[in-house]
Amino acid sequence: MATAAVQIPPSNHGIPGSHSLGRVDLPEIVPKPSETIDPQHIATSWLQTLNDMINGHGVKTEDLFVEDSYWRDLLCSTWDFHTYRGLPKISSVLKGGGTKCRLKALSIDSSSDTKKPSMCSIDFNRTLQAVQAFLTVKTDIGRGRGLVKLVQDAKDDGKWKAFTLFTTLEELKGHEESVFARRPTGVDHGANPGRLNWQERRNVEANCEGSFEPVVLIVGAGQGGLTIAARLKQLGVATLIIDRNDRIGDNWRNRYHQLVLHDSVWYDHMPYLNFPPNWPIFTPKDKLAEWFETYAKALELNVWTKTSLTSSSWNEVERQWTLTLERQVDGRTETRTLHPRHVIQATGHSGEPYFPAHIKGIDSFKGDRLVHSSQFTGPQPDAKGKKAVIVGCCNSGHDIAQDYHAHGYDVTMVQRSSTLVVSVSSLMDVDMKGVYSEDGPPVEDADILTMSTPNIVAARLKIDNTREINRRDAPLLHGLQAAGFALDNGPECAGLMTKYLHRGGGYYIDVGTSQLIADGKIKIKQGQEIARVDPHSLTFADGEEVEADEIVFATGYRNMRETARKIFGDGVAERVRDVWGFDEEGEIRTMWRRTGHPGFWFVGGNLALCRFFSRLLALQIKGLEVGVMGYEDD
Repeated sequence: MATAAVQIPPSNHGIPGSHSLGRVDLPEIVPKPSETIDPQHIATSWLQTLNDMINGHGVKTEDLFVEDSYWRDLLCSTWDFHTYRGLPKISSVLKGGGTKCRLKALSIDSSSDTKKPSMCSIDFNRTLQAVQAFLTVKTDIGRGRGLVKLVQDAKDDGKWKAFTLFTTLEELKGHEESVFARRPTGVDHGANPGRLNWQERRNVEANCEGSFEPVVLIVGAGQGGLTIAARLKQLGVATLIIDRNDRIGDNWRNRYHQLVLHDSVWYDHMPYLNFPPNWPIFTPKDKLAEWFETYAKALELNVWTKTSLTSSSWNEVERQWTLTLERQVDGRTETRTLHPRHVIQATGHSGEPYFPAHIKGIDSFKGDRLVHSSQFTGPQPDAKGKKAVIVGCCNSGHDIAQDYHAHGYDVTMVQRSSTLVVSVSSLMDVDMKGVYSEDGPPVEDADILTMSTPNIVAARLKIDNTREINRRDAPLLHGLQAAGFALDNGPECAGLMTKYLHRGGGYYIDVGTSQLIADGKIKIKQGQEIARVDPHSLTFADGEEVEADEIVFATGYRNMRETARKIFGDGVAERVRDVWGFDEEGEIRTMWRRTGHPGFWFVGGNLALCRFFSRLLALQIKGLEVGVMGYEDD
């Protein structure tokens, strides 16, 4: 059934406006480092010199960094996310660029064996050896963590210099999180007539009673909304989440019947409360939904379900919102008006479902079902022999096709461009093992290891990982190609994560469907656009007709900016920048950072991204609230 009459480019194009990451030249290093290397001494000496430079002692940047070097900084040098590339740019920032450098000091973090300076391989093929050191960071307003990778510069007599430096803010001085030694007492001991107990205090806060009013309102109670609410809670920022669903977790609970996360448990932990040690490696959707409810209750998050935002306006002078909400409570509609200073849209990084309603004849279909994948709940029972067509070949499309096949349907997948396919076993063994795995470090340290590599460098390094994954998956990939399924390796052959960050989709983590395609048990219609929908079939641009009793469009989602337009109106949507994809420095655009509209923020992405970046957004909001940050500040 595969055809090639129409040449459709591979699906490696990014979201409109997303920048290409470009070329990275790995440093020239001394081929065989000495066996007498002392990582502790090397890292300590380098940091002493760096601190001398920060303190204005005349150190040259080229004595500390290789020529093509990178410093990824998240909120330590400015109130934004940056990847500084090359000696001139790094020098300008470290020396203040005409202003006072916000960094005060960096030091070795040897608080665990994982963090102590050690030798590591930067690349998968283990040809680029480095000294790796976890760091503690002090800035003018807070404290953070970091990581440096030092290589022996072959261009400078083997002198140890930084190839990559990473710094990230983790707390504001005087405004630290209420955890561990700063945890609440839970009670005010002594005589206090009329005091409320814990449950009564929770009711006041949860229902926004009396004088309690949220500083932050979050739209959406998925992983994005819950993680940022949890972070703000520990910083003492009053927060309310609203969600139109009946229960917390329904954003997962209401999805297709067989949905299971393709990411592992070690990668998916949430802030402050890891999954228990008996948690399955891959989480079923309903189990995740139950966990979301447990998480919200355990962390005392304020969530209003069955609640819709009916009107919103922003006061530029007062820097606050006026929001009207309609909440269903005990069978009645309650209308509330709130005035938060911040609104966070946490409706999912993909936004509204993209449903191709423009296709000719789409309203004429007379079969049993024609829906977007977000509305697909599962195959019909006793439907053996019926014909199902899934338009789209990413994770959802494959999962739905597998579910249909298991229920006896005759299944066809429509692949219009190409798809990156990686088996879940190869992904875990090549990309995740030793970091996000049973034998890996604590998840907070794993995040530092992962995030310390700038996206532009990671894309270059992942070329080798992708090549190894393809070698391991070769029989499966050859079978797919023989079946007419078009494959790609992501932008610049940089693999899955780069493609995810560049365009938000275009890949499948294989959990069984690919073999069904290779075996011919699921048919592929490739490289043709749909010309029209007929009452009981689809007709393609090459004239071929494919019969269908059910059609599912797994065609992805629109940009979050369009969801903002739908919820908050054109005024907000036109003011904010596009979401997702790479900016000119290789950082993710607009998400978890200033959007262009004061008091309006976007969050989204998988559980791991939400876990890590939620802290950074919470720090920005707290910084604004206590006056250490201005919205227009660099």
